[in-house]
Amino acid sequence: MADIKTADIRNIALVGHGASGKTSVGEAFLFNAKETTRLNRVDEKNSVLDYNADEIQRSFSIGLKLATLKWNDKTINLLDTPGFPDFFGEVVSASKVVESFIFVLDATNGVDLGTENSWALMKKEHIGGLMVVSKMKRENIDYEKVVTDIKNLLSESATMIQLPIGQGPDFKGIVDLVSGKAYTYDGGKKTETQIPDSMKSKVDSMKKELLESIASSDEKLMEKFFEDKLTQEDINSGFLNAVKSGQLYPICFTDSIENIANDMILDAVTNYLPAPSDFKSRKPIEASDKYPEDADASSPFAGFIFKTNVEKHIGDMNFIRIFSGTLKGGVEIFNPAKGITEKVNQMFVSLGKERREIDELTTGMIGVLVKLKGSKTGDTLCDKNLNAKFAPIDFPHANVSMAILPLAKGDEEKISNGLSKLHEEDPSFYFNFDSEIKQTLIHGLGTIHLEVIINKLKEKFGVNVSLEKPRIKYRETIKKTASAEGKHKKQSGGRGQFGVCNVKFEPLQRGSGFVFGNEIFGGSIPAKYVPSVEKGIRDSLERGTIAGYPVVDIKATVFDGKYHDVDSSDIAFQIAGSLSIKAALPLADPILLEPIMKVEITVPEEYMGDIMGDLNSRRGRILGTEHAGRYQKIKATVPEAEMYQYSSQLRSMTQGRGTFTMEFETYEETPRDRITKIVEESKKYQEEQESK
Repeated sequence: MADIKTADIRNIALVGHGASGKTSVGEAFLFNAKETTRLNRVDEKNSVLDYNADEIQRSFSIGLKLATLKWNDKTINLLDTPGFPDFFGEVVSASKVVESFIFVLDATNGVDLGTENSWALMKKEHIGGLMVVSKMKRENIDYEKVVTDIKNLLSESATMIQLPIGQGPDFKGIVDLVSGKAYTYDGGKKTETQIPDSMKSKVDSMKKELLESIASSDEKLMEKFFEDKLTQEDINSGFLNAVKSGQLYPICFTDSIENIANDMILDAVTNYLPAPSDFKSRKPIEASDKYPEDADASSPFAGFIFKTNVEKHIGDMNFIRIFSGTLKGGVEIFNPAKGITEKVNQMFVSLGKERREIDELTTGMIGVLVKLKGSKTGDTLCDKNLNAKFAPIDFPHANVSMAILPLAKGDEEKISNGLSKLHEEDPSFYFNFDSEIKQTLIHGLGTIHLEVIINKLKEKFGVNVSLEKPRIKYRETIKKTASAEGKHKKQSGGRGQFGVCNVKFEPLQRGSGFVFGNEIFGGSIPAKYVPSVEKGIRDSLERGTIAGYPVVDIKATVFDGKYHDVDSSDIAFQIAGSLSIKAALPLADPILLEPIMKVEITVPEEYMGDIMGDLNSRRGRILGTEHAGRYQKIKATVPEAEMYQYSSQLRSMTQGRGTFTMEFETYEETPRDRITKIVEESKKYQEEQESK
């Protein structure tokens, strides 16, 4: 693709809340660009962009998709991202390689939580933005309210560049405020028409507002604006500068199902959104002095892998953005992070699952590499003398965990290999074996996220598994001080075993762990055996007296004891130390501790009462609330045992509009009325482990 100039490339990502119509907008783009022969639809299960089995079944996007199309002699690399919060990691990946977000907002809902989250990400990455109000033909919409919400909740710099002709079932076209021309649509076909008389006054005032917004990005343009001397060239250049600097966010309107005005949005993308050459800020965080100041197609090569897909019959497919130079087939490139050399075999541009092989990718392009031997998501590839490294992708923190069990014996290795591949494909998911609870845990952003992972494990790697509730890591401690003697004496002919230690056990503040003290005087226990007493106590701390959980936040002080010149030994005093804690704990008012999580829940204000009531029923403690746009953020602490499958329940309570984060905070005493059940579960688990 050597004929593609970087200035003629537009890299855009469709972002926004779930079910806002992003994929439908993308399908309309492809149809208008003649990349598809029909206007495909998500609800008809024939979408080019939502092609995975899970996406077809659920009727929403799960993974980031790439489609390359041509419009107005420009090359558009379109990334369609999921709107469901469980897959926000895909949006984060996209933000690293595009110059603009296209926010798709449902005309019936306006600004939603997914929109606000993507907006915050756009500001963090310092990229451009364009708003598309979709589903304009739906009943009971008020586009002016949506525009007001955009201005109030996102930015006052958001400005309409189009004015809808009608709304709801009467929506039939738009007035382009830049050109002052009106267009209506019939069967997706555009016809230029006269501006309705009833709209002329509003068109004039809105056009003046738009031109003022454009001119305000430049003092010279502002002078021309006041002198009424702005040319079309001034408007176009000023528009681009205003979008690049964040002083203008264009607002457009569409109904993708009826294919109304999608071609006009493509015009806006190519005319007003920045090209890769307009952004000079995409620099590696590390590089040799050979990295170019202004990278172009002739510069040394550097690219960034932002997404990996594992395809059943192909293997790893690495999505790469070229930031410098030109990548050609057959060449060798370097991965500085892993210190390996990769050979470029085949390169593709994508149209959903369909791929077209190409000979090269130039600066600014996004394409697909296959059969790389070790490079994954987040890796930089470059010429060896550049030694470049782009900033890693900061994926969202996983909030939901489940334990995974093989349904067939001997599948453990296949499961581990499959999960490793799926982590490469989606780093916001990860897994680990927890040796304390002896379970393999998978972690994700929500229950649907984990369901999708399990489906992929079966589909791509032929492994069937079941999920179960992870065991809670309870702890035990004491509330009172108690002393006890640990005595180990054994004589069975020959050399015996003898060791006696007197130990005082005291409670410590939460989080203190274990502290050992030595107050032996007069040599009642030789100094060489004191560490053995400590080791015996430490070993026994792993098994408490209530339910067999580790004992924490305790101080043990050995203050007396006895020894024998011949029969005493390290092992004898280890056993004595172990016996001392077993004898003392029942006397020290032992208690069970449960992990407490710090939880932040973000929901629309109308759900506040239900959410807070639900948290109270979970033994949660509300710490406070704060505004987050038009949403409310509730801060609370909740026992981990009460947060199982909370992701699904929150989604149900808020119609999918609530999100939460959760992390460990502290341990607190478990209520007495819950201990019996915990002890029974622990006993059952220990019996199962012993029977294996």
